[in-house]
Amino acid sequence: MPVRSKSALRIDYTDDGAGESVVLVHSSVSGSRQWRALVDALKDRFRVLALNLFGYGETTRWSGTSPQTLYAQAQLVLALCEDVADPVHLVGHSFGATVSMKAASLLGRRVGKLVLLEPNPFHLLKQHGRTDAFLESRALRDHVKCFGSLGDWTAVAERFADYWMGDGSWATMPEKRRQAFMQSLPPVFHEWDAVMDEETPVGEWSRMPARTLVVSTADTRRPIREIVAILARACPGWRFEELPEGGHMAPLTRPDLVNPIVRRFLETGAP
Repeated sequence: MPVRSKSALRIDYTDDGAGESVVLVHSSVSGSRQWRALVDALKDRFRVLALNLFGYGETTRWSGTSPQTLYAQAQLVLALCEDVADPVHLVGHSFGATVSMKAASLLGRRVGKLVLLEPNPFHLLKQHGRTDAFLESRALRDHVKCFGSLGDWTAVAERFADYWMGDGSWATMPEKRRQAFMQSLPPVFHEWDAVMDEETPVGEWSRMPARTLVVSTADTRRPIREIVAILARACPGWRFEELPEGGHMAPLTRPDLVNPIVRRFLETGAP
C-alpha cells in the first residue's frame, strides 16, 4: 500500500483504477480492507482511494494526549486529496461517513458527490432533543471508555460487536475473527471523542454544496434511524435511500445491495 507523509502524519491507502477520484472512508474497527468489494465495483470507471484512519494499518496512531476531533480525522482525507483533480467524491460508512461529512465541509466545492452509509454524528441527537437515542449511544461510549481504560478489550469487543453486528454476534464469531476484531478496537477508544464532542449544527451540513446521498437500513439501531430522520428534515435537497434489511453493517455484509446504489449515484446522481 502506498503511504503519504504530511508533516508528522503518515497515511496509508490503496489506489486503484482511473477516472474521477472517489475517496472511501471506513467504519470503526474495519480499516480500508472493508472496501474490497466496492473498489472492485468502481475501479473500471473511477480512481478509487481507500485510506486508513488514525491507528489503522500504517497510518499514524492517535497520541491520546488530547481528545480526538472530527477535524483531525478529516485532515487525513484532505491530505489525500491535495494532488487529486476536482471533482473528488467521498464515500463513508458509520464513523467514516461522519468524518466524510466533516471533510466535505472543509473541502467545499471541490467535492462533487458525497455518499453517507449509516452516518453516526451522535451529537445531532443531543442538539435535537432525541434524548433516549442519545443516551443509548452514550451508554455504548461509556462502556468502551470504561473497559478500554482497564485494558479489558474482550468486554469492549462483546458489547461493541453485539450492538453493531446484531445480538449474539460475539458468541458465534470464530476465534480467529475475535482476535482480529479485538486488535482493531483500540482506535475506537478515541473515535468516540471525535463523534460525540462535535458541535457542528445540522444547518451547516445542509449548506454543503456536494450532491449527497444517505443510505440506511430499516433494521439499524435506533440512534442511526433518528440521525437519518434529523438529516432528512434539515437537508431536503439530499437524497435518502432506505434498504429493508441489512443492519448497520450492510456495506460489509450486503454489498450486493449497497454497492450498486453507490455506483449508480456516483455515475448519475440518482440512487
